[in-house]
Amino acid sequence: MKANTTEQPKYILNEEQEKKEILRNYRALMKALRPKLKKGDKELVRNAFEMAAEAHENMRRKSGEPYILHPLAVAMICVEEIGLGVRSAICAMLHDTVEDTVISFEDIQREFGNEIAKIVDGLTKISSVSDSSSSNSQQAENFKKILLTLTDDPRVILIKLADRLHNMRTLDFMKTEKQLKIASETVFVYAPLAHRMGLYEIKTEMEDLAMKYMEPENYKLIAQKLAETKRERNRFINEFIKPIRLKLEKGGFNFEVYGRPKSIHSIWNKMKKKGVEFEEVYDLFAIRVIIDSEPNKEKEDCWKVYSMITDEYPPSPERLRDWLSNPKSNGYEALHTTVMGPQGKWVEVQVRSRRMNDIAEKGLAAHYKYKEGSGVQDEDRFDKWFAQIREVMSAGSDSVDFLQDFKTSFLVEEIYVYTPKGEVKMLPQGSTALDFAFSIHTAVGSQCIGAKVNHRLVPIGHKLRSGDQVEIITSQKQKPTEDWLNLVVTAKARNKIKDALKEEKRTIAEDGKYILQRRLDNMGAAFSAHNIEELYTFYKLNSQLDLFYQIAIKKIDLKELKEFKVIGDKLELPRPVKPVIVDSQEERPPVFNKKDSELIIFGESSDKIMYTLAKCCHPIPGDDVFGFVSTGKGLIIHRNSCPNAPQLLANYGHRIVKTKWAKNKEISFLTGVEIIGVDSFGMLSNITAVVSNDMNINISALSIESESGFFKGRLKIFVRDKEELDRLIIALKKVQGVQKVSRFDAEEK
Repeated sequence: MKANTTEQPKYILNEEQEKKEILRNYRALMKALRPKLKKGDKELVRNAFEMAAEAHENMRRKSGEPYILHPLAVAMICVEEIGLGVRSAICAMLHDTVEDTVISFEDIQREFGNEIAKIVDGLTKISSVSDSSSSNSQQAENFKKILLTLTDDPRVILIKLADRLHNMRTLDFMKTEKQLKIASETVFVYAPLAHRMGLYEIKTEMEDLAMKYMEPENYKLIAQKLAETKRERNRFINEFIKPIRLKLEKGGFNFEVYGRPKSIHSIWNKMKKKGVEFEEVYDLFAIRVIIDSEPNKEKEDCWKVYSMITDEYPPSPERLRDWLSNPKSNGYEALHTTVMGPQGKWVEVQVRSRRMNDIAEKGLAAHYKYKEGSGVQDEDRFDKWFAQIREVMSAGSDSVDFLQDFKTSFLVEEIYVYTPKGEVKMLPQGSTALDFAFSIHTAVGSQCIGAKVNHRLVPIGHKLRSGDQVEIITSQKQKPTEDWLNLVVTAKARNKIKDALKEEKRTIAEDGKYILQRRLDNMGAAFSAHNIEELYTFYKLNSQLDLFYQIAIKKIDLKELKEFKVIGDKLELPRPVKPVIVDSQEERPPVFNKKDSELIIFGESSDKIMYTLAKCCHPIPGDDVFGFVSTGKGLIIHRNSCPNAPQLLANYGHRIVKTKWAKNKEISFLTGVEIIGVDSFGMLSNITAVVSNDMNINISALSIESESGFFKGRLKIFVRDKEELDRLIIALKKVQGVQKVSRFDAEEK
């Protein structure tokens, strides 16, 4: 990774200055808390501060600053940016004490009571994971513990988000590999969670900061271009807002209207998704209109403002988003529309009331404040969401599976679908008819053979859309199969299918158990836990249930048993011990002979290590990369921007090996470039001349399509490193008629 490689300036203050800095931060927190303080609260907050300051007294952060400044900063984020109160601030100040200092859970319970002690316990990381299998990891276990507390007390999650946000803001002082791991965890779990809790500002900042460390070059490029276009953008925003402001004043509204740039991360996502350059992203900013309105007139007033805006600027009908009639499940309410502004530019406009804006910025905390304070009695969407989570919590999946299920079921946007009687069901985006069936009842899901969506017959894997009316068709002869796991996204459906499959598997496995018992008896070997474990390890299975099942369905015929020795009544395996899996950077990964393992790279200690290149992202020398120690495959090299990177780094940080490229120009790597431009005579020969003659690069494959005067060409080529690829892209862009050249991941067939 190329960013942040230089050492950051350390925090340098003398002891007296440090004390003043700590006191200044504490007083700022007390000032922020002042409107929320009740009788006795001031003393409680001071006690928490003194306990935390004393416990962390000799501790320093990587920056060199006193550690106590971190919990104070987390408490400040909780109060000012999330809108939490006194007890949350106390918990934030104490959040690291049980984990990192001599303070115990009992000490906090004795001093501050059960409520605060329970939240602090929820924020305390698990010290070790008893199950060391490859499917589990300490990071995933900690995520699971935090997420399991969500339904008991949502403040645990909100404080954890504040903690993570401050860690991201101060990530410069960490080592590069630590930056990568923490940024990946953030984008994998914490940013989606902040979004789901309605904390849009925090979610956006987390994504931008994560991109700064995961894709530093693209981050810098977009940040630079935003800075360069700021003056021009502000001029356009002022020109756009002027007539709207006049209309709103004339209409008698108290309002606030302003333009704000989209986040760097969202701009980058648009560039990737649409395959366009920065200059071609039309909605680089959004105009926000916030009106003061009574709760019973909010919707009416928002629609009036919408009407004023669309009278001035023509709207794009398909770009209207009405979250007034049907708010998002995280409480978000607003009207979004895209209109044609001056100079022929599309502009996104968001219309909200002051209350809606508070909920959009402060999320869950503001939601509860308005629910209690203003008598708004709408259906509590957060409570409904928590109830759905509780429903699937009982399933005993391992922590990595749990985290993946949580993401697909609870951290994505929802769709609203209807039963034949008009009852609304809320499901995650991507849900199928089978997910809907299981949401009604386990028995309905298990017997589902199809569905009618809007009165049209569809298969069980049909993806649903918001507004669909769904009727499930069942048969008593139907039962779940393994394939069903690929047709569902909800944790409830997945867990119920797994339970059904496991039950059927157990029944079938009884036959296999009987067959194995007889074979072992004939050999004079015991039907013991030791022998069964040796056998399922030999056959590379996960459990004795899998072994019995495979024997029962005749996938394993046990002919290999004749190769085993029986010593006493124990089996001795006819194979060497399985390779050691690397669990830290100090240990060495096993060496595997692969065709793309020839290039030498350097690990932490500059030793030569063999490796394979990940097929999911096809790295080439010069790419920012990390090494991942995979079970049975040794060291696999991934690009930092690989689509699988966040999941690997977030769940298996202990298997990440710091990696950099060696200077070896003799090996070539397959990659691809896509070229788009105006079709003309001789274009193909011009392109191949640049690649083959000018750059002396070998072409593995070439395809080109022409339509309506434009062409799209894809070349698979062999380059020595990223530097050579970048030079080729620059040269191709200079070919007359070529409009765009970009890299794609080529795979050799």
